[in-house]
Amino acid sequence: MPNTPIHRTRLAAALLLALALPFALQAQDGSTDPAAAEGDTPESQAVDEASLAEPAAVDEAPPAETAAAPAATDPALLDAEMMPRASRSLLLDVVRTQAGYFAVGERGHVLSSEDGQSWKQAPVPTRSTLTSIATANGVLWAAGHDGVIVHSTDGGQSWTRRRAAPWTPDTMDPTEGVPVMDVLFVDGMNGFAVGAYSLMLATTDGGVTWEPRSIIDHGDDASEAETAPAADAGEGDDWTFDASDLELDAEADPHLNAIAQDAGGALVIAGERGAFFRSRDGGQTWERKRLPYEGSMFGILAWDAGHLLAFGLRGNVLESMDLGDTWTPVETGVGTSLLGGHALPNGGAILVGANGVVLTRPGTGTPFAATSFEMASGETPNLTGVLPAGDAGFIVVGDKGAGLYRPQ
Repeated sequence: MPNTPIHRTRLAAALLLALALPFALQAQDGSTDPAAAEGDTPESQAVDEASLAEPAAVDEAPPAETAAAPAATDPALLDAEMMPRASRSLLLDVVRTQAGYFAVGERGHVLSSEDGQSWKQAPVPTRSTLTSIATANGVLWAAGHDGVIVHSTDGGQSWTRRRAAPWTPDTMDPTEGVPVMDVLFVDGMNGFAVGAYSLMLATTDGGVTWEPRSIIDHGDDASEAETAPAADAGEGDDWTFDASDLELDAEADPHLNAIAQDAGGALVIAGERGAFFRSRDGGQTWERKRLPYEGSMFGILAWDAGHLLAFGLRGNVLESMDLGDTWTPVETGVGTSLLGGHALPNGGAILVGANGVVLTRPGTGTPFAATSFEMASGETPNLTGVLPAGDAGFIVVGDKGAGLYRPQ
């Protein structure tokens, strides 16, 4: 799909919904920066009292860039600025490793913490917004806007850019400038990244190379819209519609928002307009299904073989026990969008979203309990990610940075 203004508008609208943040896409050009608004200026050192360790030697891999090299000022190719209040900037995802907790967000920010309370920023070779972070075999992977993928092999102290595909004005390549929304490694060698316009990238060599994969069989007529011939609006014309006339067709190239793997090894993807995909053969082939809710799903959790939980717009949650063959709506009691979640033992889950909403359930079949999270400052953030932090409770991230949520 070419980068026409209409298509790029659709992309922007979808991402704004996904993040529930009106300034998410402005982070690339610095037009909105919560940290800068409070008088912060870039620093050459890490935040907090602790200094960053000297970056360890990492094999530099050439980024998979286009033949027409983008300008040197492109955010994808610039180093992240060191900001004293980066831990209060827009953060979108969080993960835990043996080295501690790691969160990613706008302007290429990667933050680390040992206790979930004090955070320090790492030097990262991109200024593009990072939307997702994952870990496998001690290696950290982060991905985001402009098709950027970066990784760290030394516990997050130093990072290497493995891929960047910033948009350039002299090309019609639909993959240029497309953001990656989620990244997943199933083992140390095999990983996937999914994003806008059905973007799927796969690696089989531990992230050294990333190759695009087609997840959708468009067929011969996929590019043709299904439209009825126009009729003259003469007298006696019937302008009434039934429900079937108003149904939306499945998006030909839906944005892919989240990817997960269940205990049986199956891969599942949730996306916009009720799109759902699954693979039973390690991602070699994919089957497209339709969710019973036609809105966008922003996350998907997986437990035992076939047990899934998808969540998204307007507080909608769907649960499946058969790998997506059938789905059951789950009552949440909230109407705000759910943007992040984490699977807990025995089918338990914690979901977070707009206006500080937090939903928790202890296990399968038990109802969700809704609460609201406030920062220590009293602000109610839009939450985009959550992670268990032991006795401390849960680390939450969002448009006000990172915080600790302690269930009552």
